Amino acid sequence: MSVIQIIPTVVPRSIEDIIRARERYSSFARELHIDIADGVFAKHTTWMPEEGDQLLSTDDFSYSAHLMVLSPYDAGMRTIRAGVKTLVAHLESFADEDDARRAFEMWRGENVSVGVALLLETPLAALKPILSSVDFVHLMSIETIGTQGAPFDSGIYDRVQELHVLHPELLIAIDGGVSEQNIEELVRAGARRFSVGAAPLKSERSEDTYNTLKRLAESAL
Repeated sequence: MSVIQIIPTVVPRSIEDIIRARERYSSFARELHIDIADGVFAKHTTWMPEEGDQLLSTDDFSYSAHLMVLSPYDAGMRTIRAGVKTLVAHLESFADEDDARRAFEMWRGENVSVGVALLLETPLAALKPILSSVDFVHLMSIETIGTQGAPFDSGIYDRVQELHVLHPELLIAIDGGVSEQNIEELVRAGARRFSVGAAPLKSERSEDTYNTLKRLAESAL
């Protein structure tokens, strides 16, 4: 199995948007990344999981969710019950590091993979107390979160490299502005997991775009 993970992203207004995205991507991708925003932590509002919502995960296709919400614990549990297998939440959205650690460990106890997300301006040092409670780190490479098409910040290269040098075995994910023009350098810096929204969505040939991104990323290993 490739160590490179390319994950198409959907910013849904409804659960039907997620179903349509699955239909679009499931023939070539193995995971769908769902952005979930509350209009507070991130300025845009998306579909939020409610009790009874159910997303069909199978052995060859699963869902990840990126929580951009304040007080994410309850939203995280609803998202897990809806069928998501990978859950990402922002360190900045918790009251403190103990609050974050409790949530991450509870989610992991539900047999899901857990990532901690950091905004661009949050120092990497903030990760140290909670790294043992997560499976990967999810770095934002755009300033404005919760929407697709925001400009890529090239300062992320140094940020990824710094984190990779400090923790060479850590899985580093990148979210925001990933494209054919930057994915190779991101891989060389140490990133391996990529949530990709605008690039495949703007392409008339989504599968070709996906495969090109994967080929470029793998060539940089």
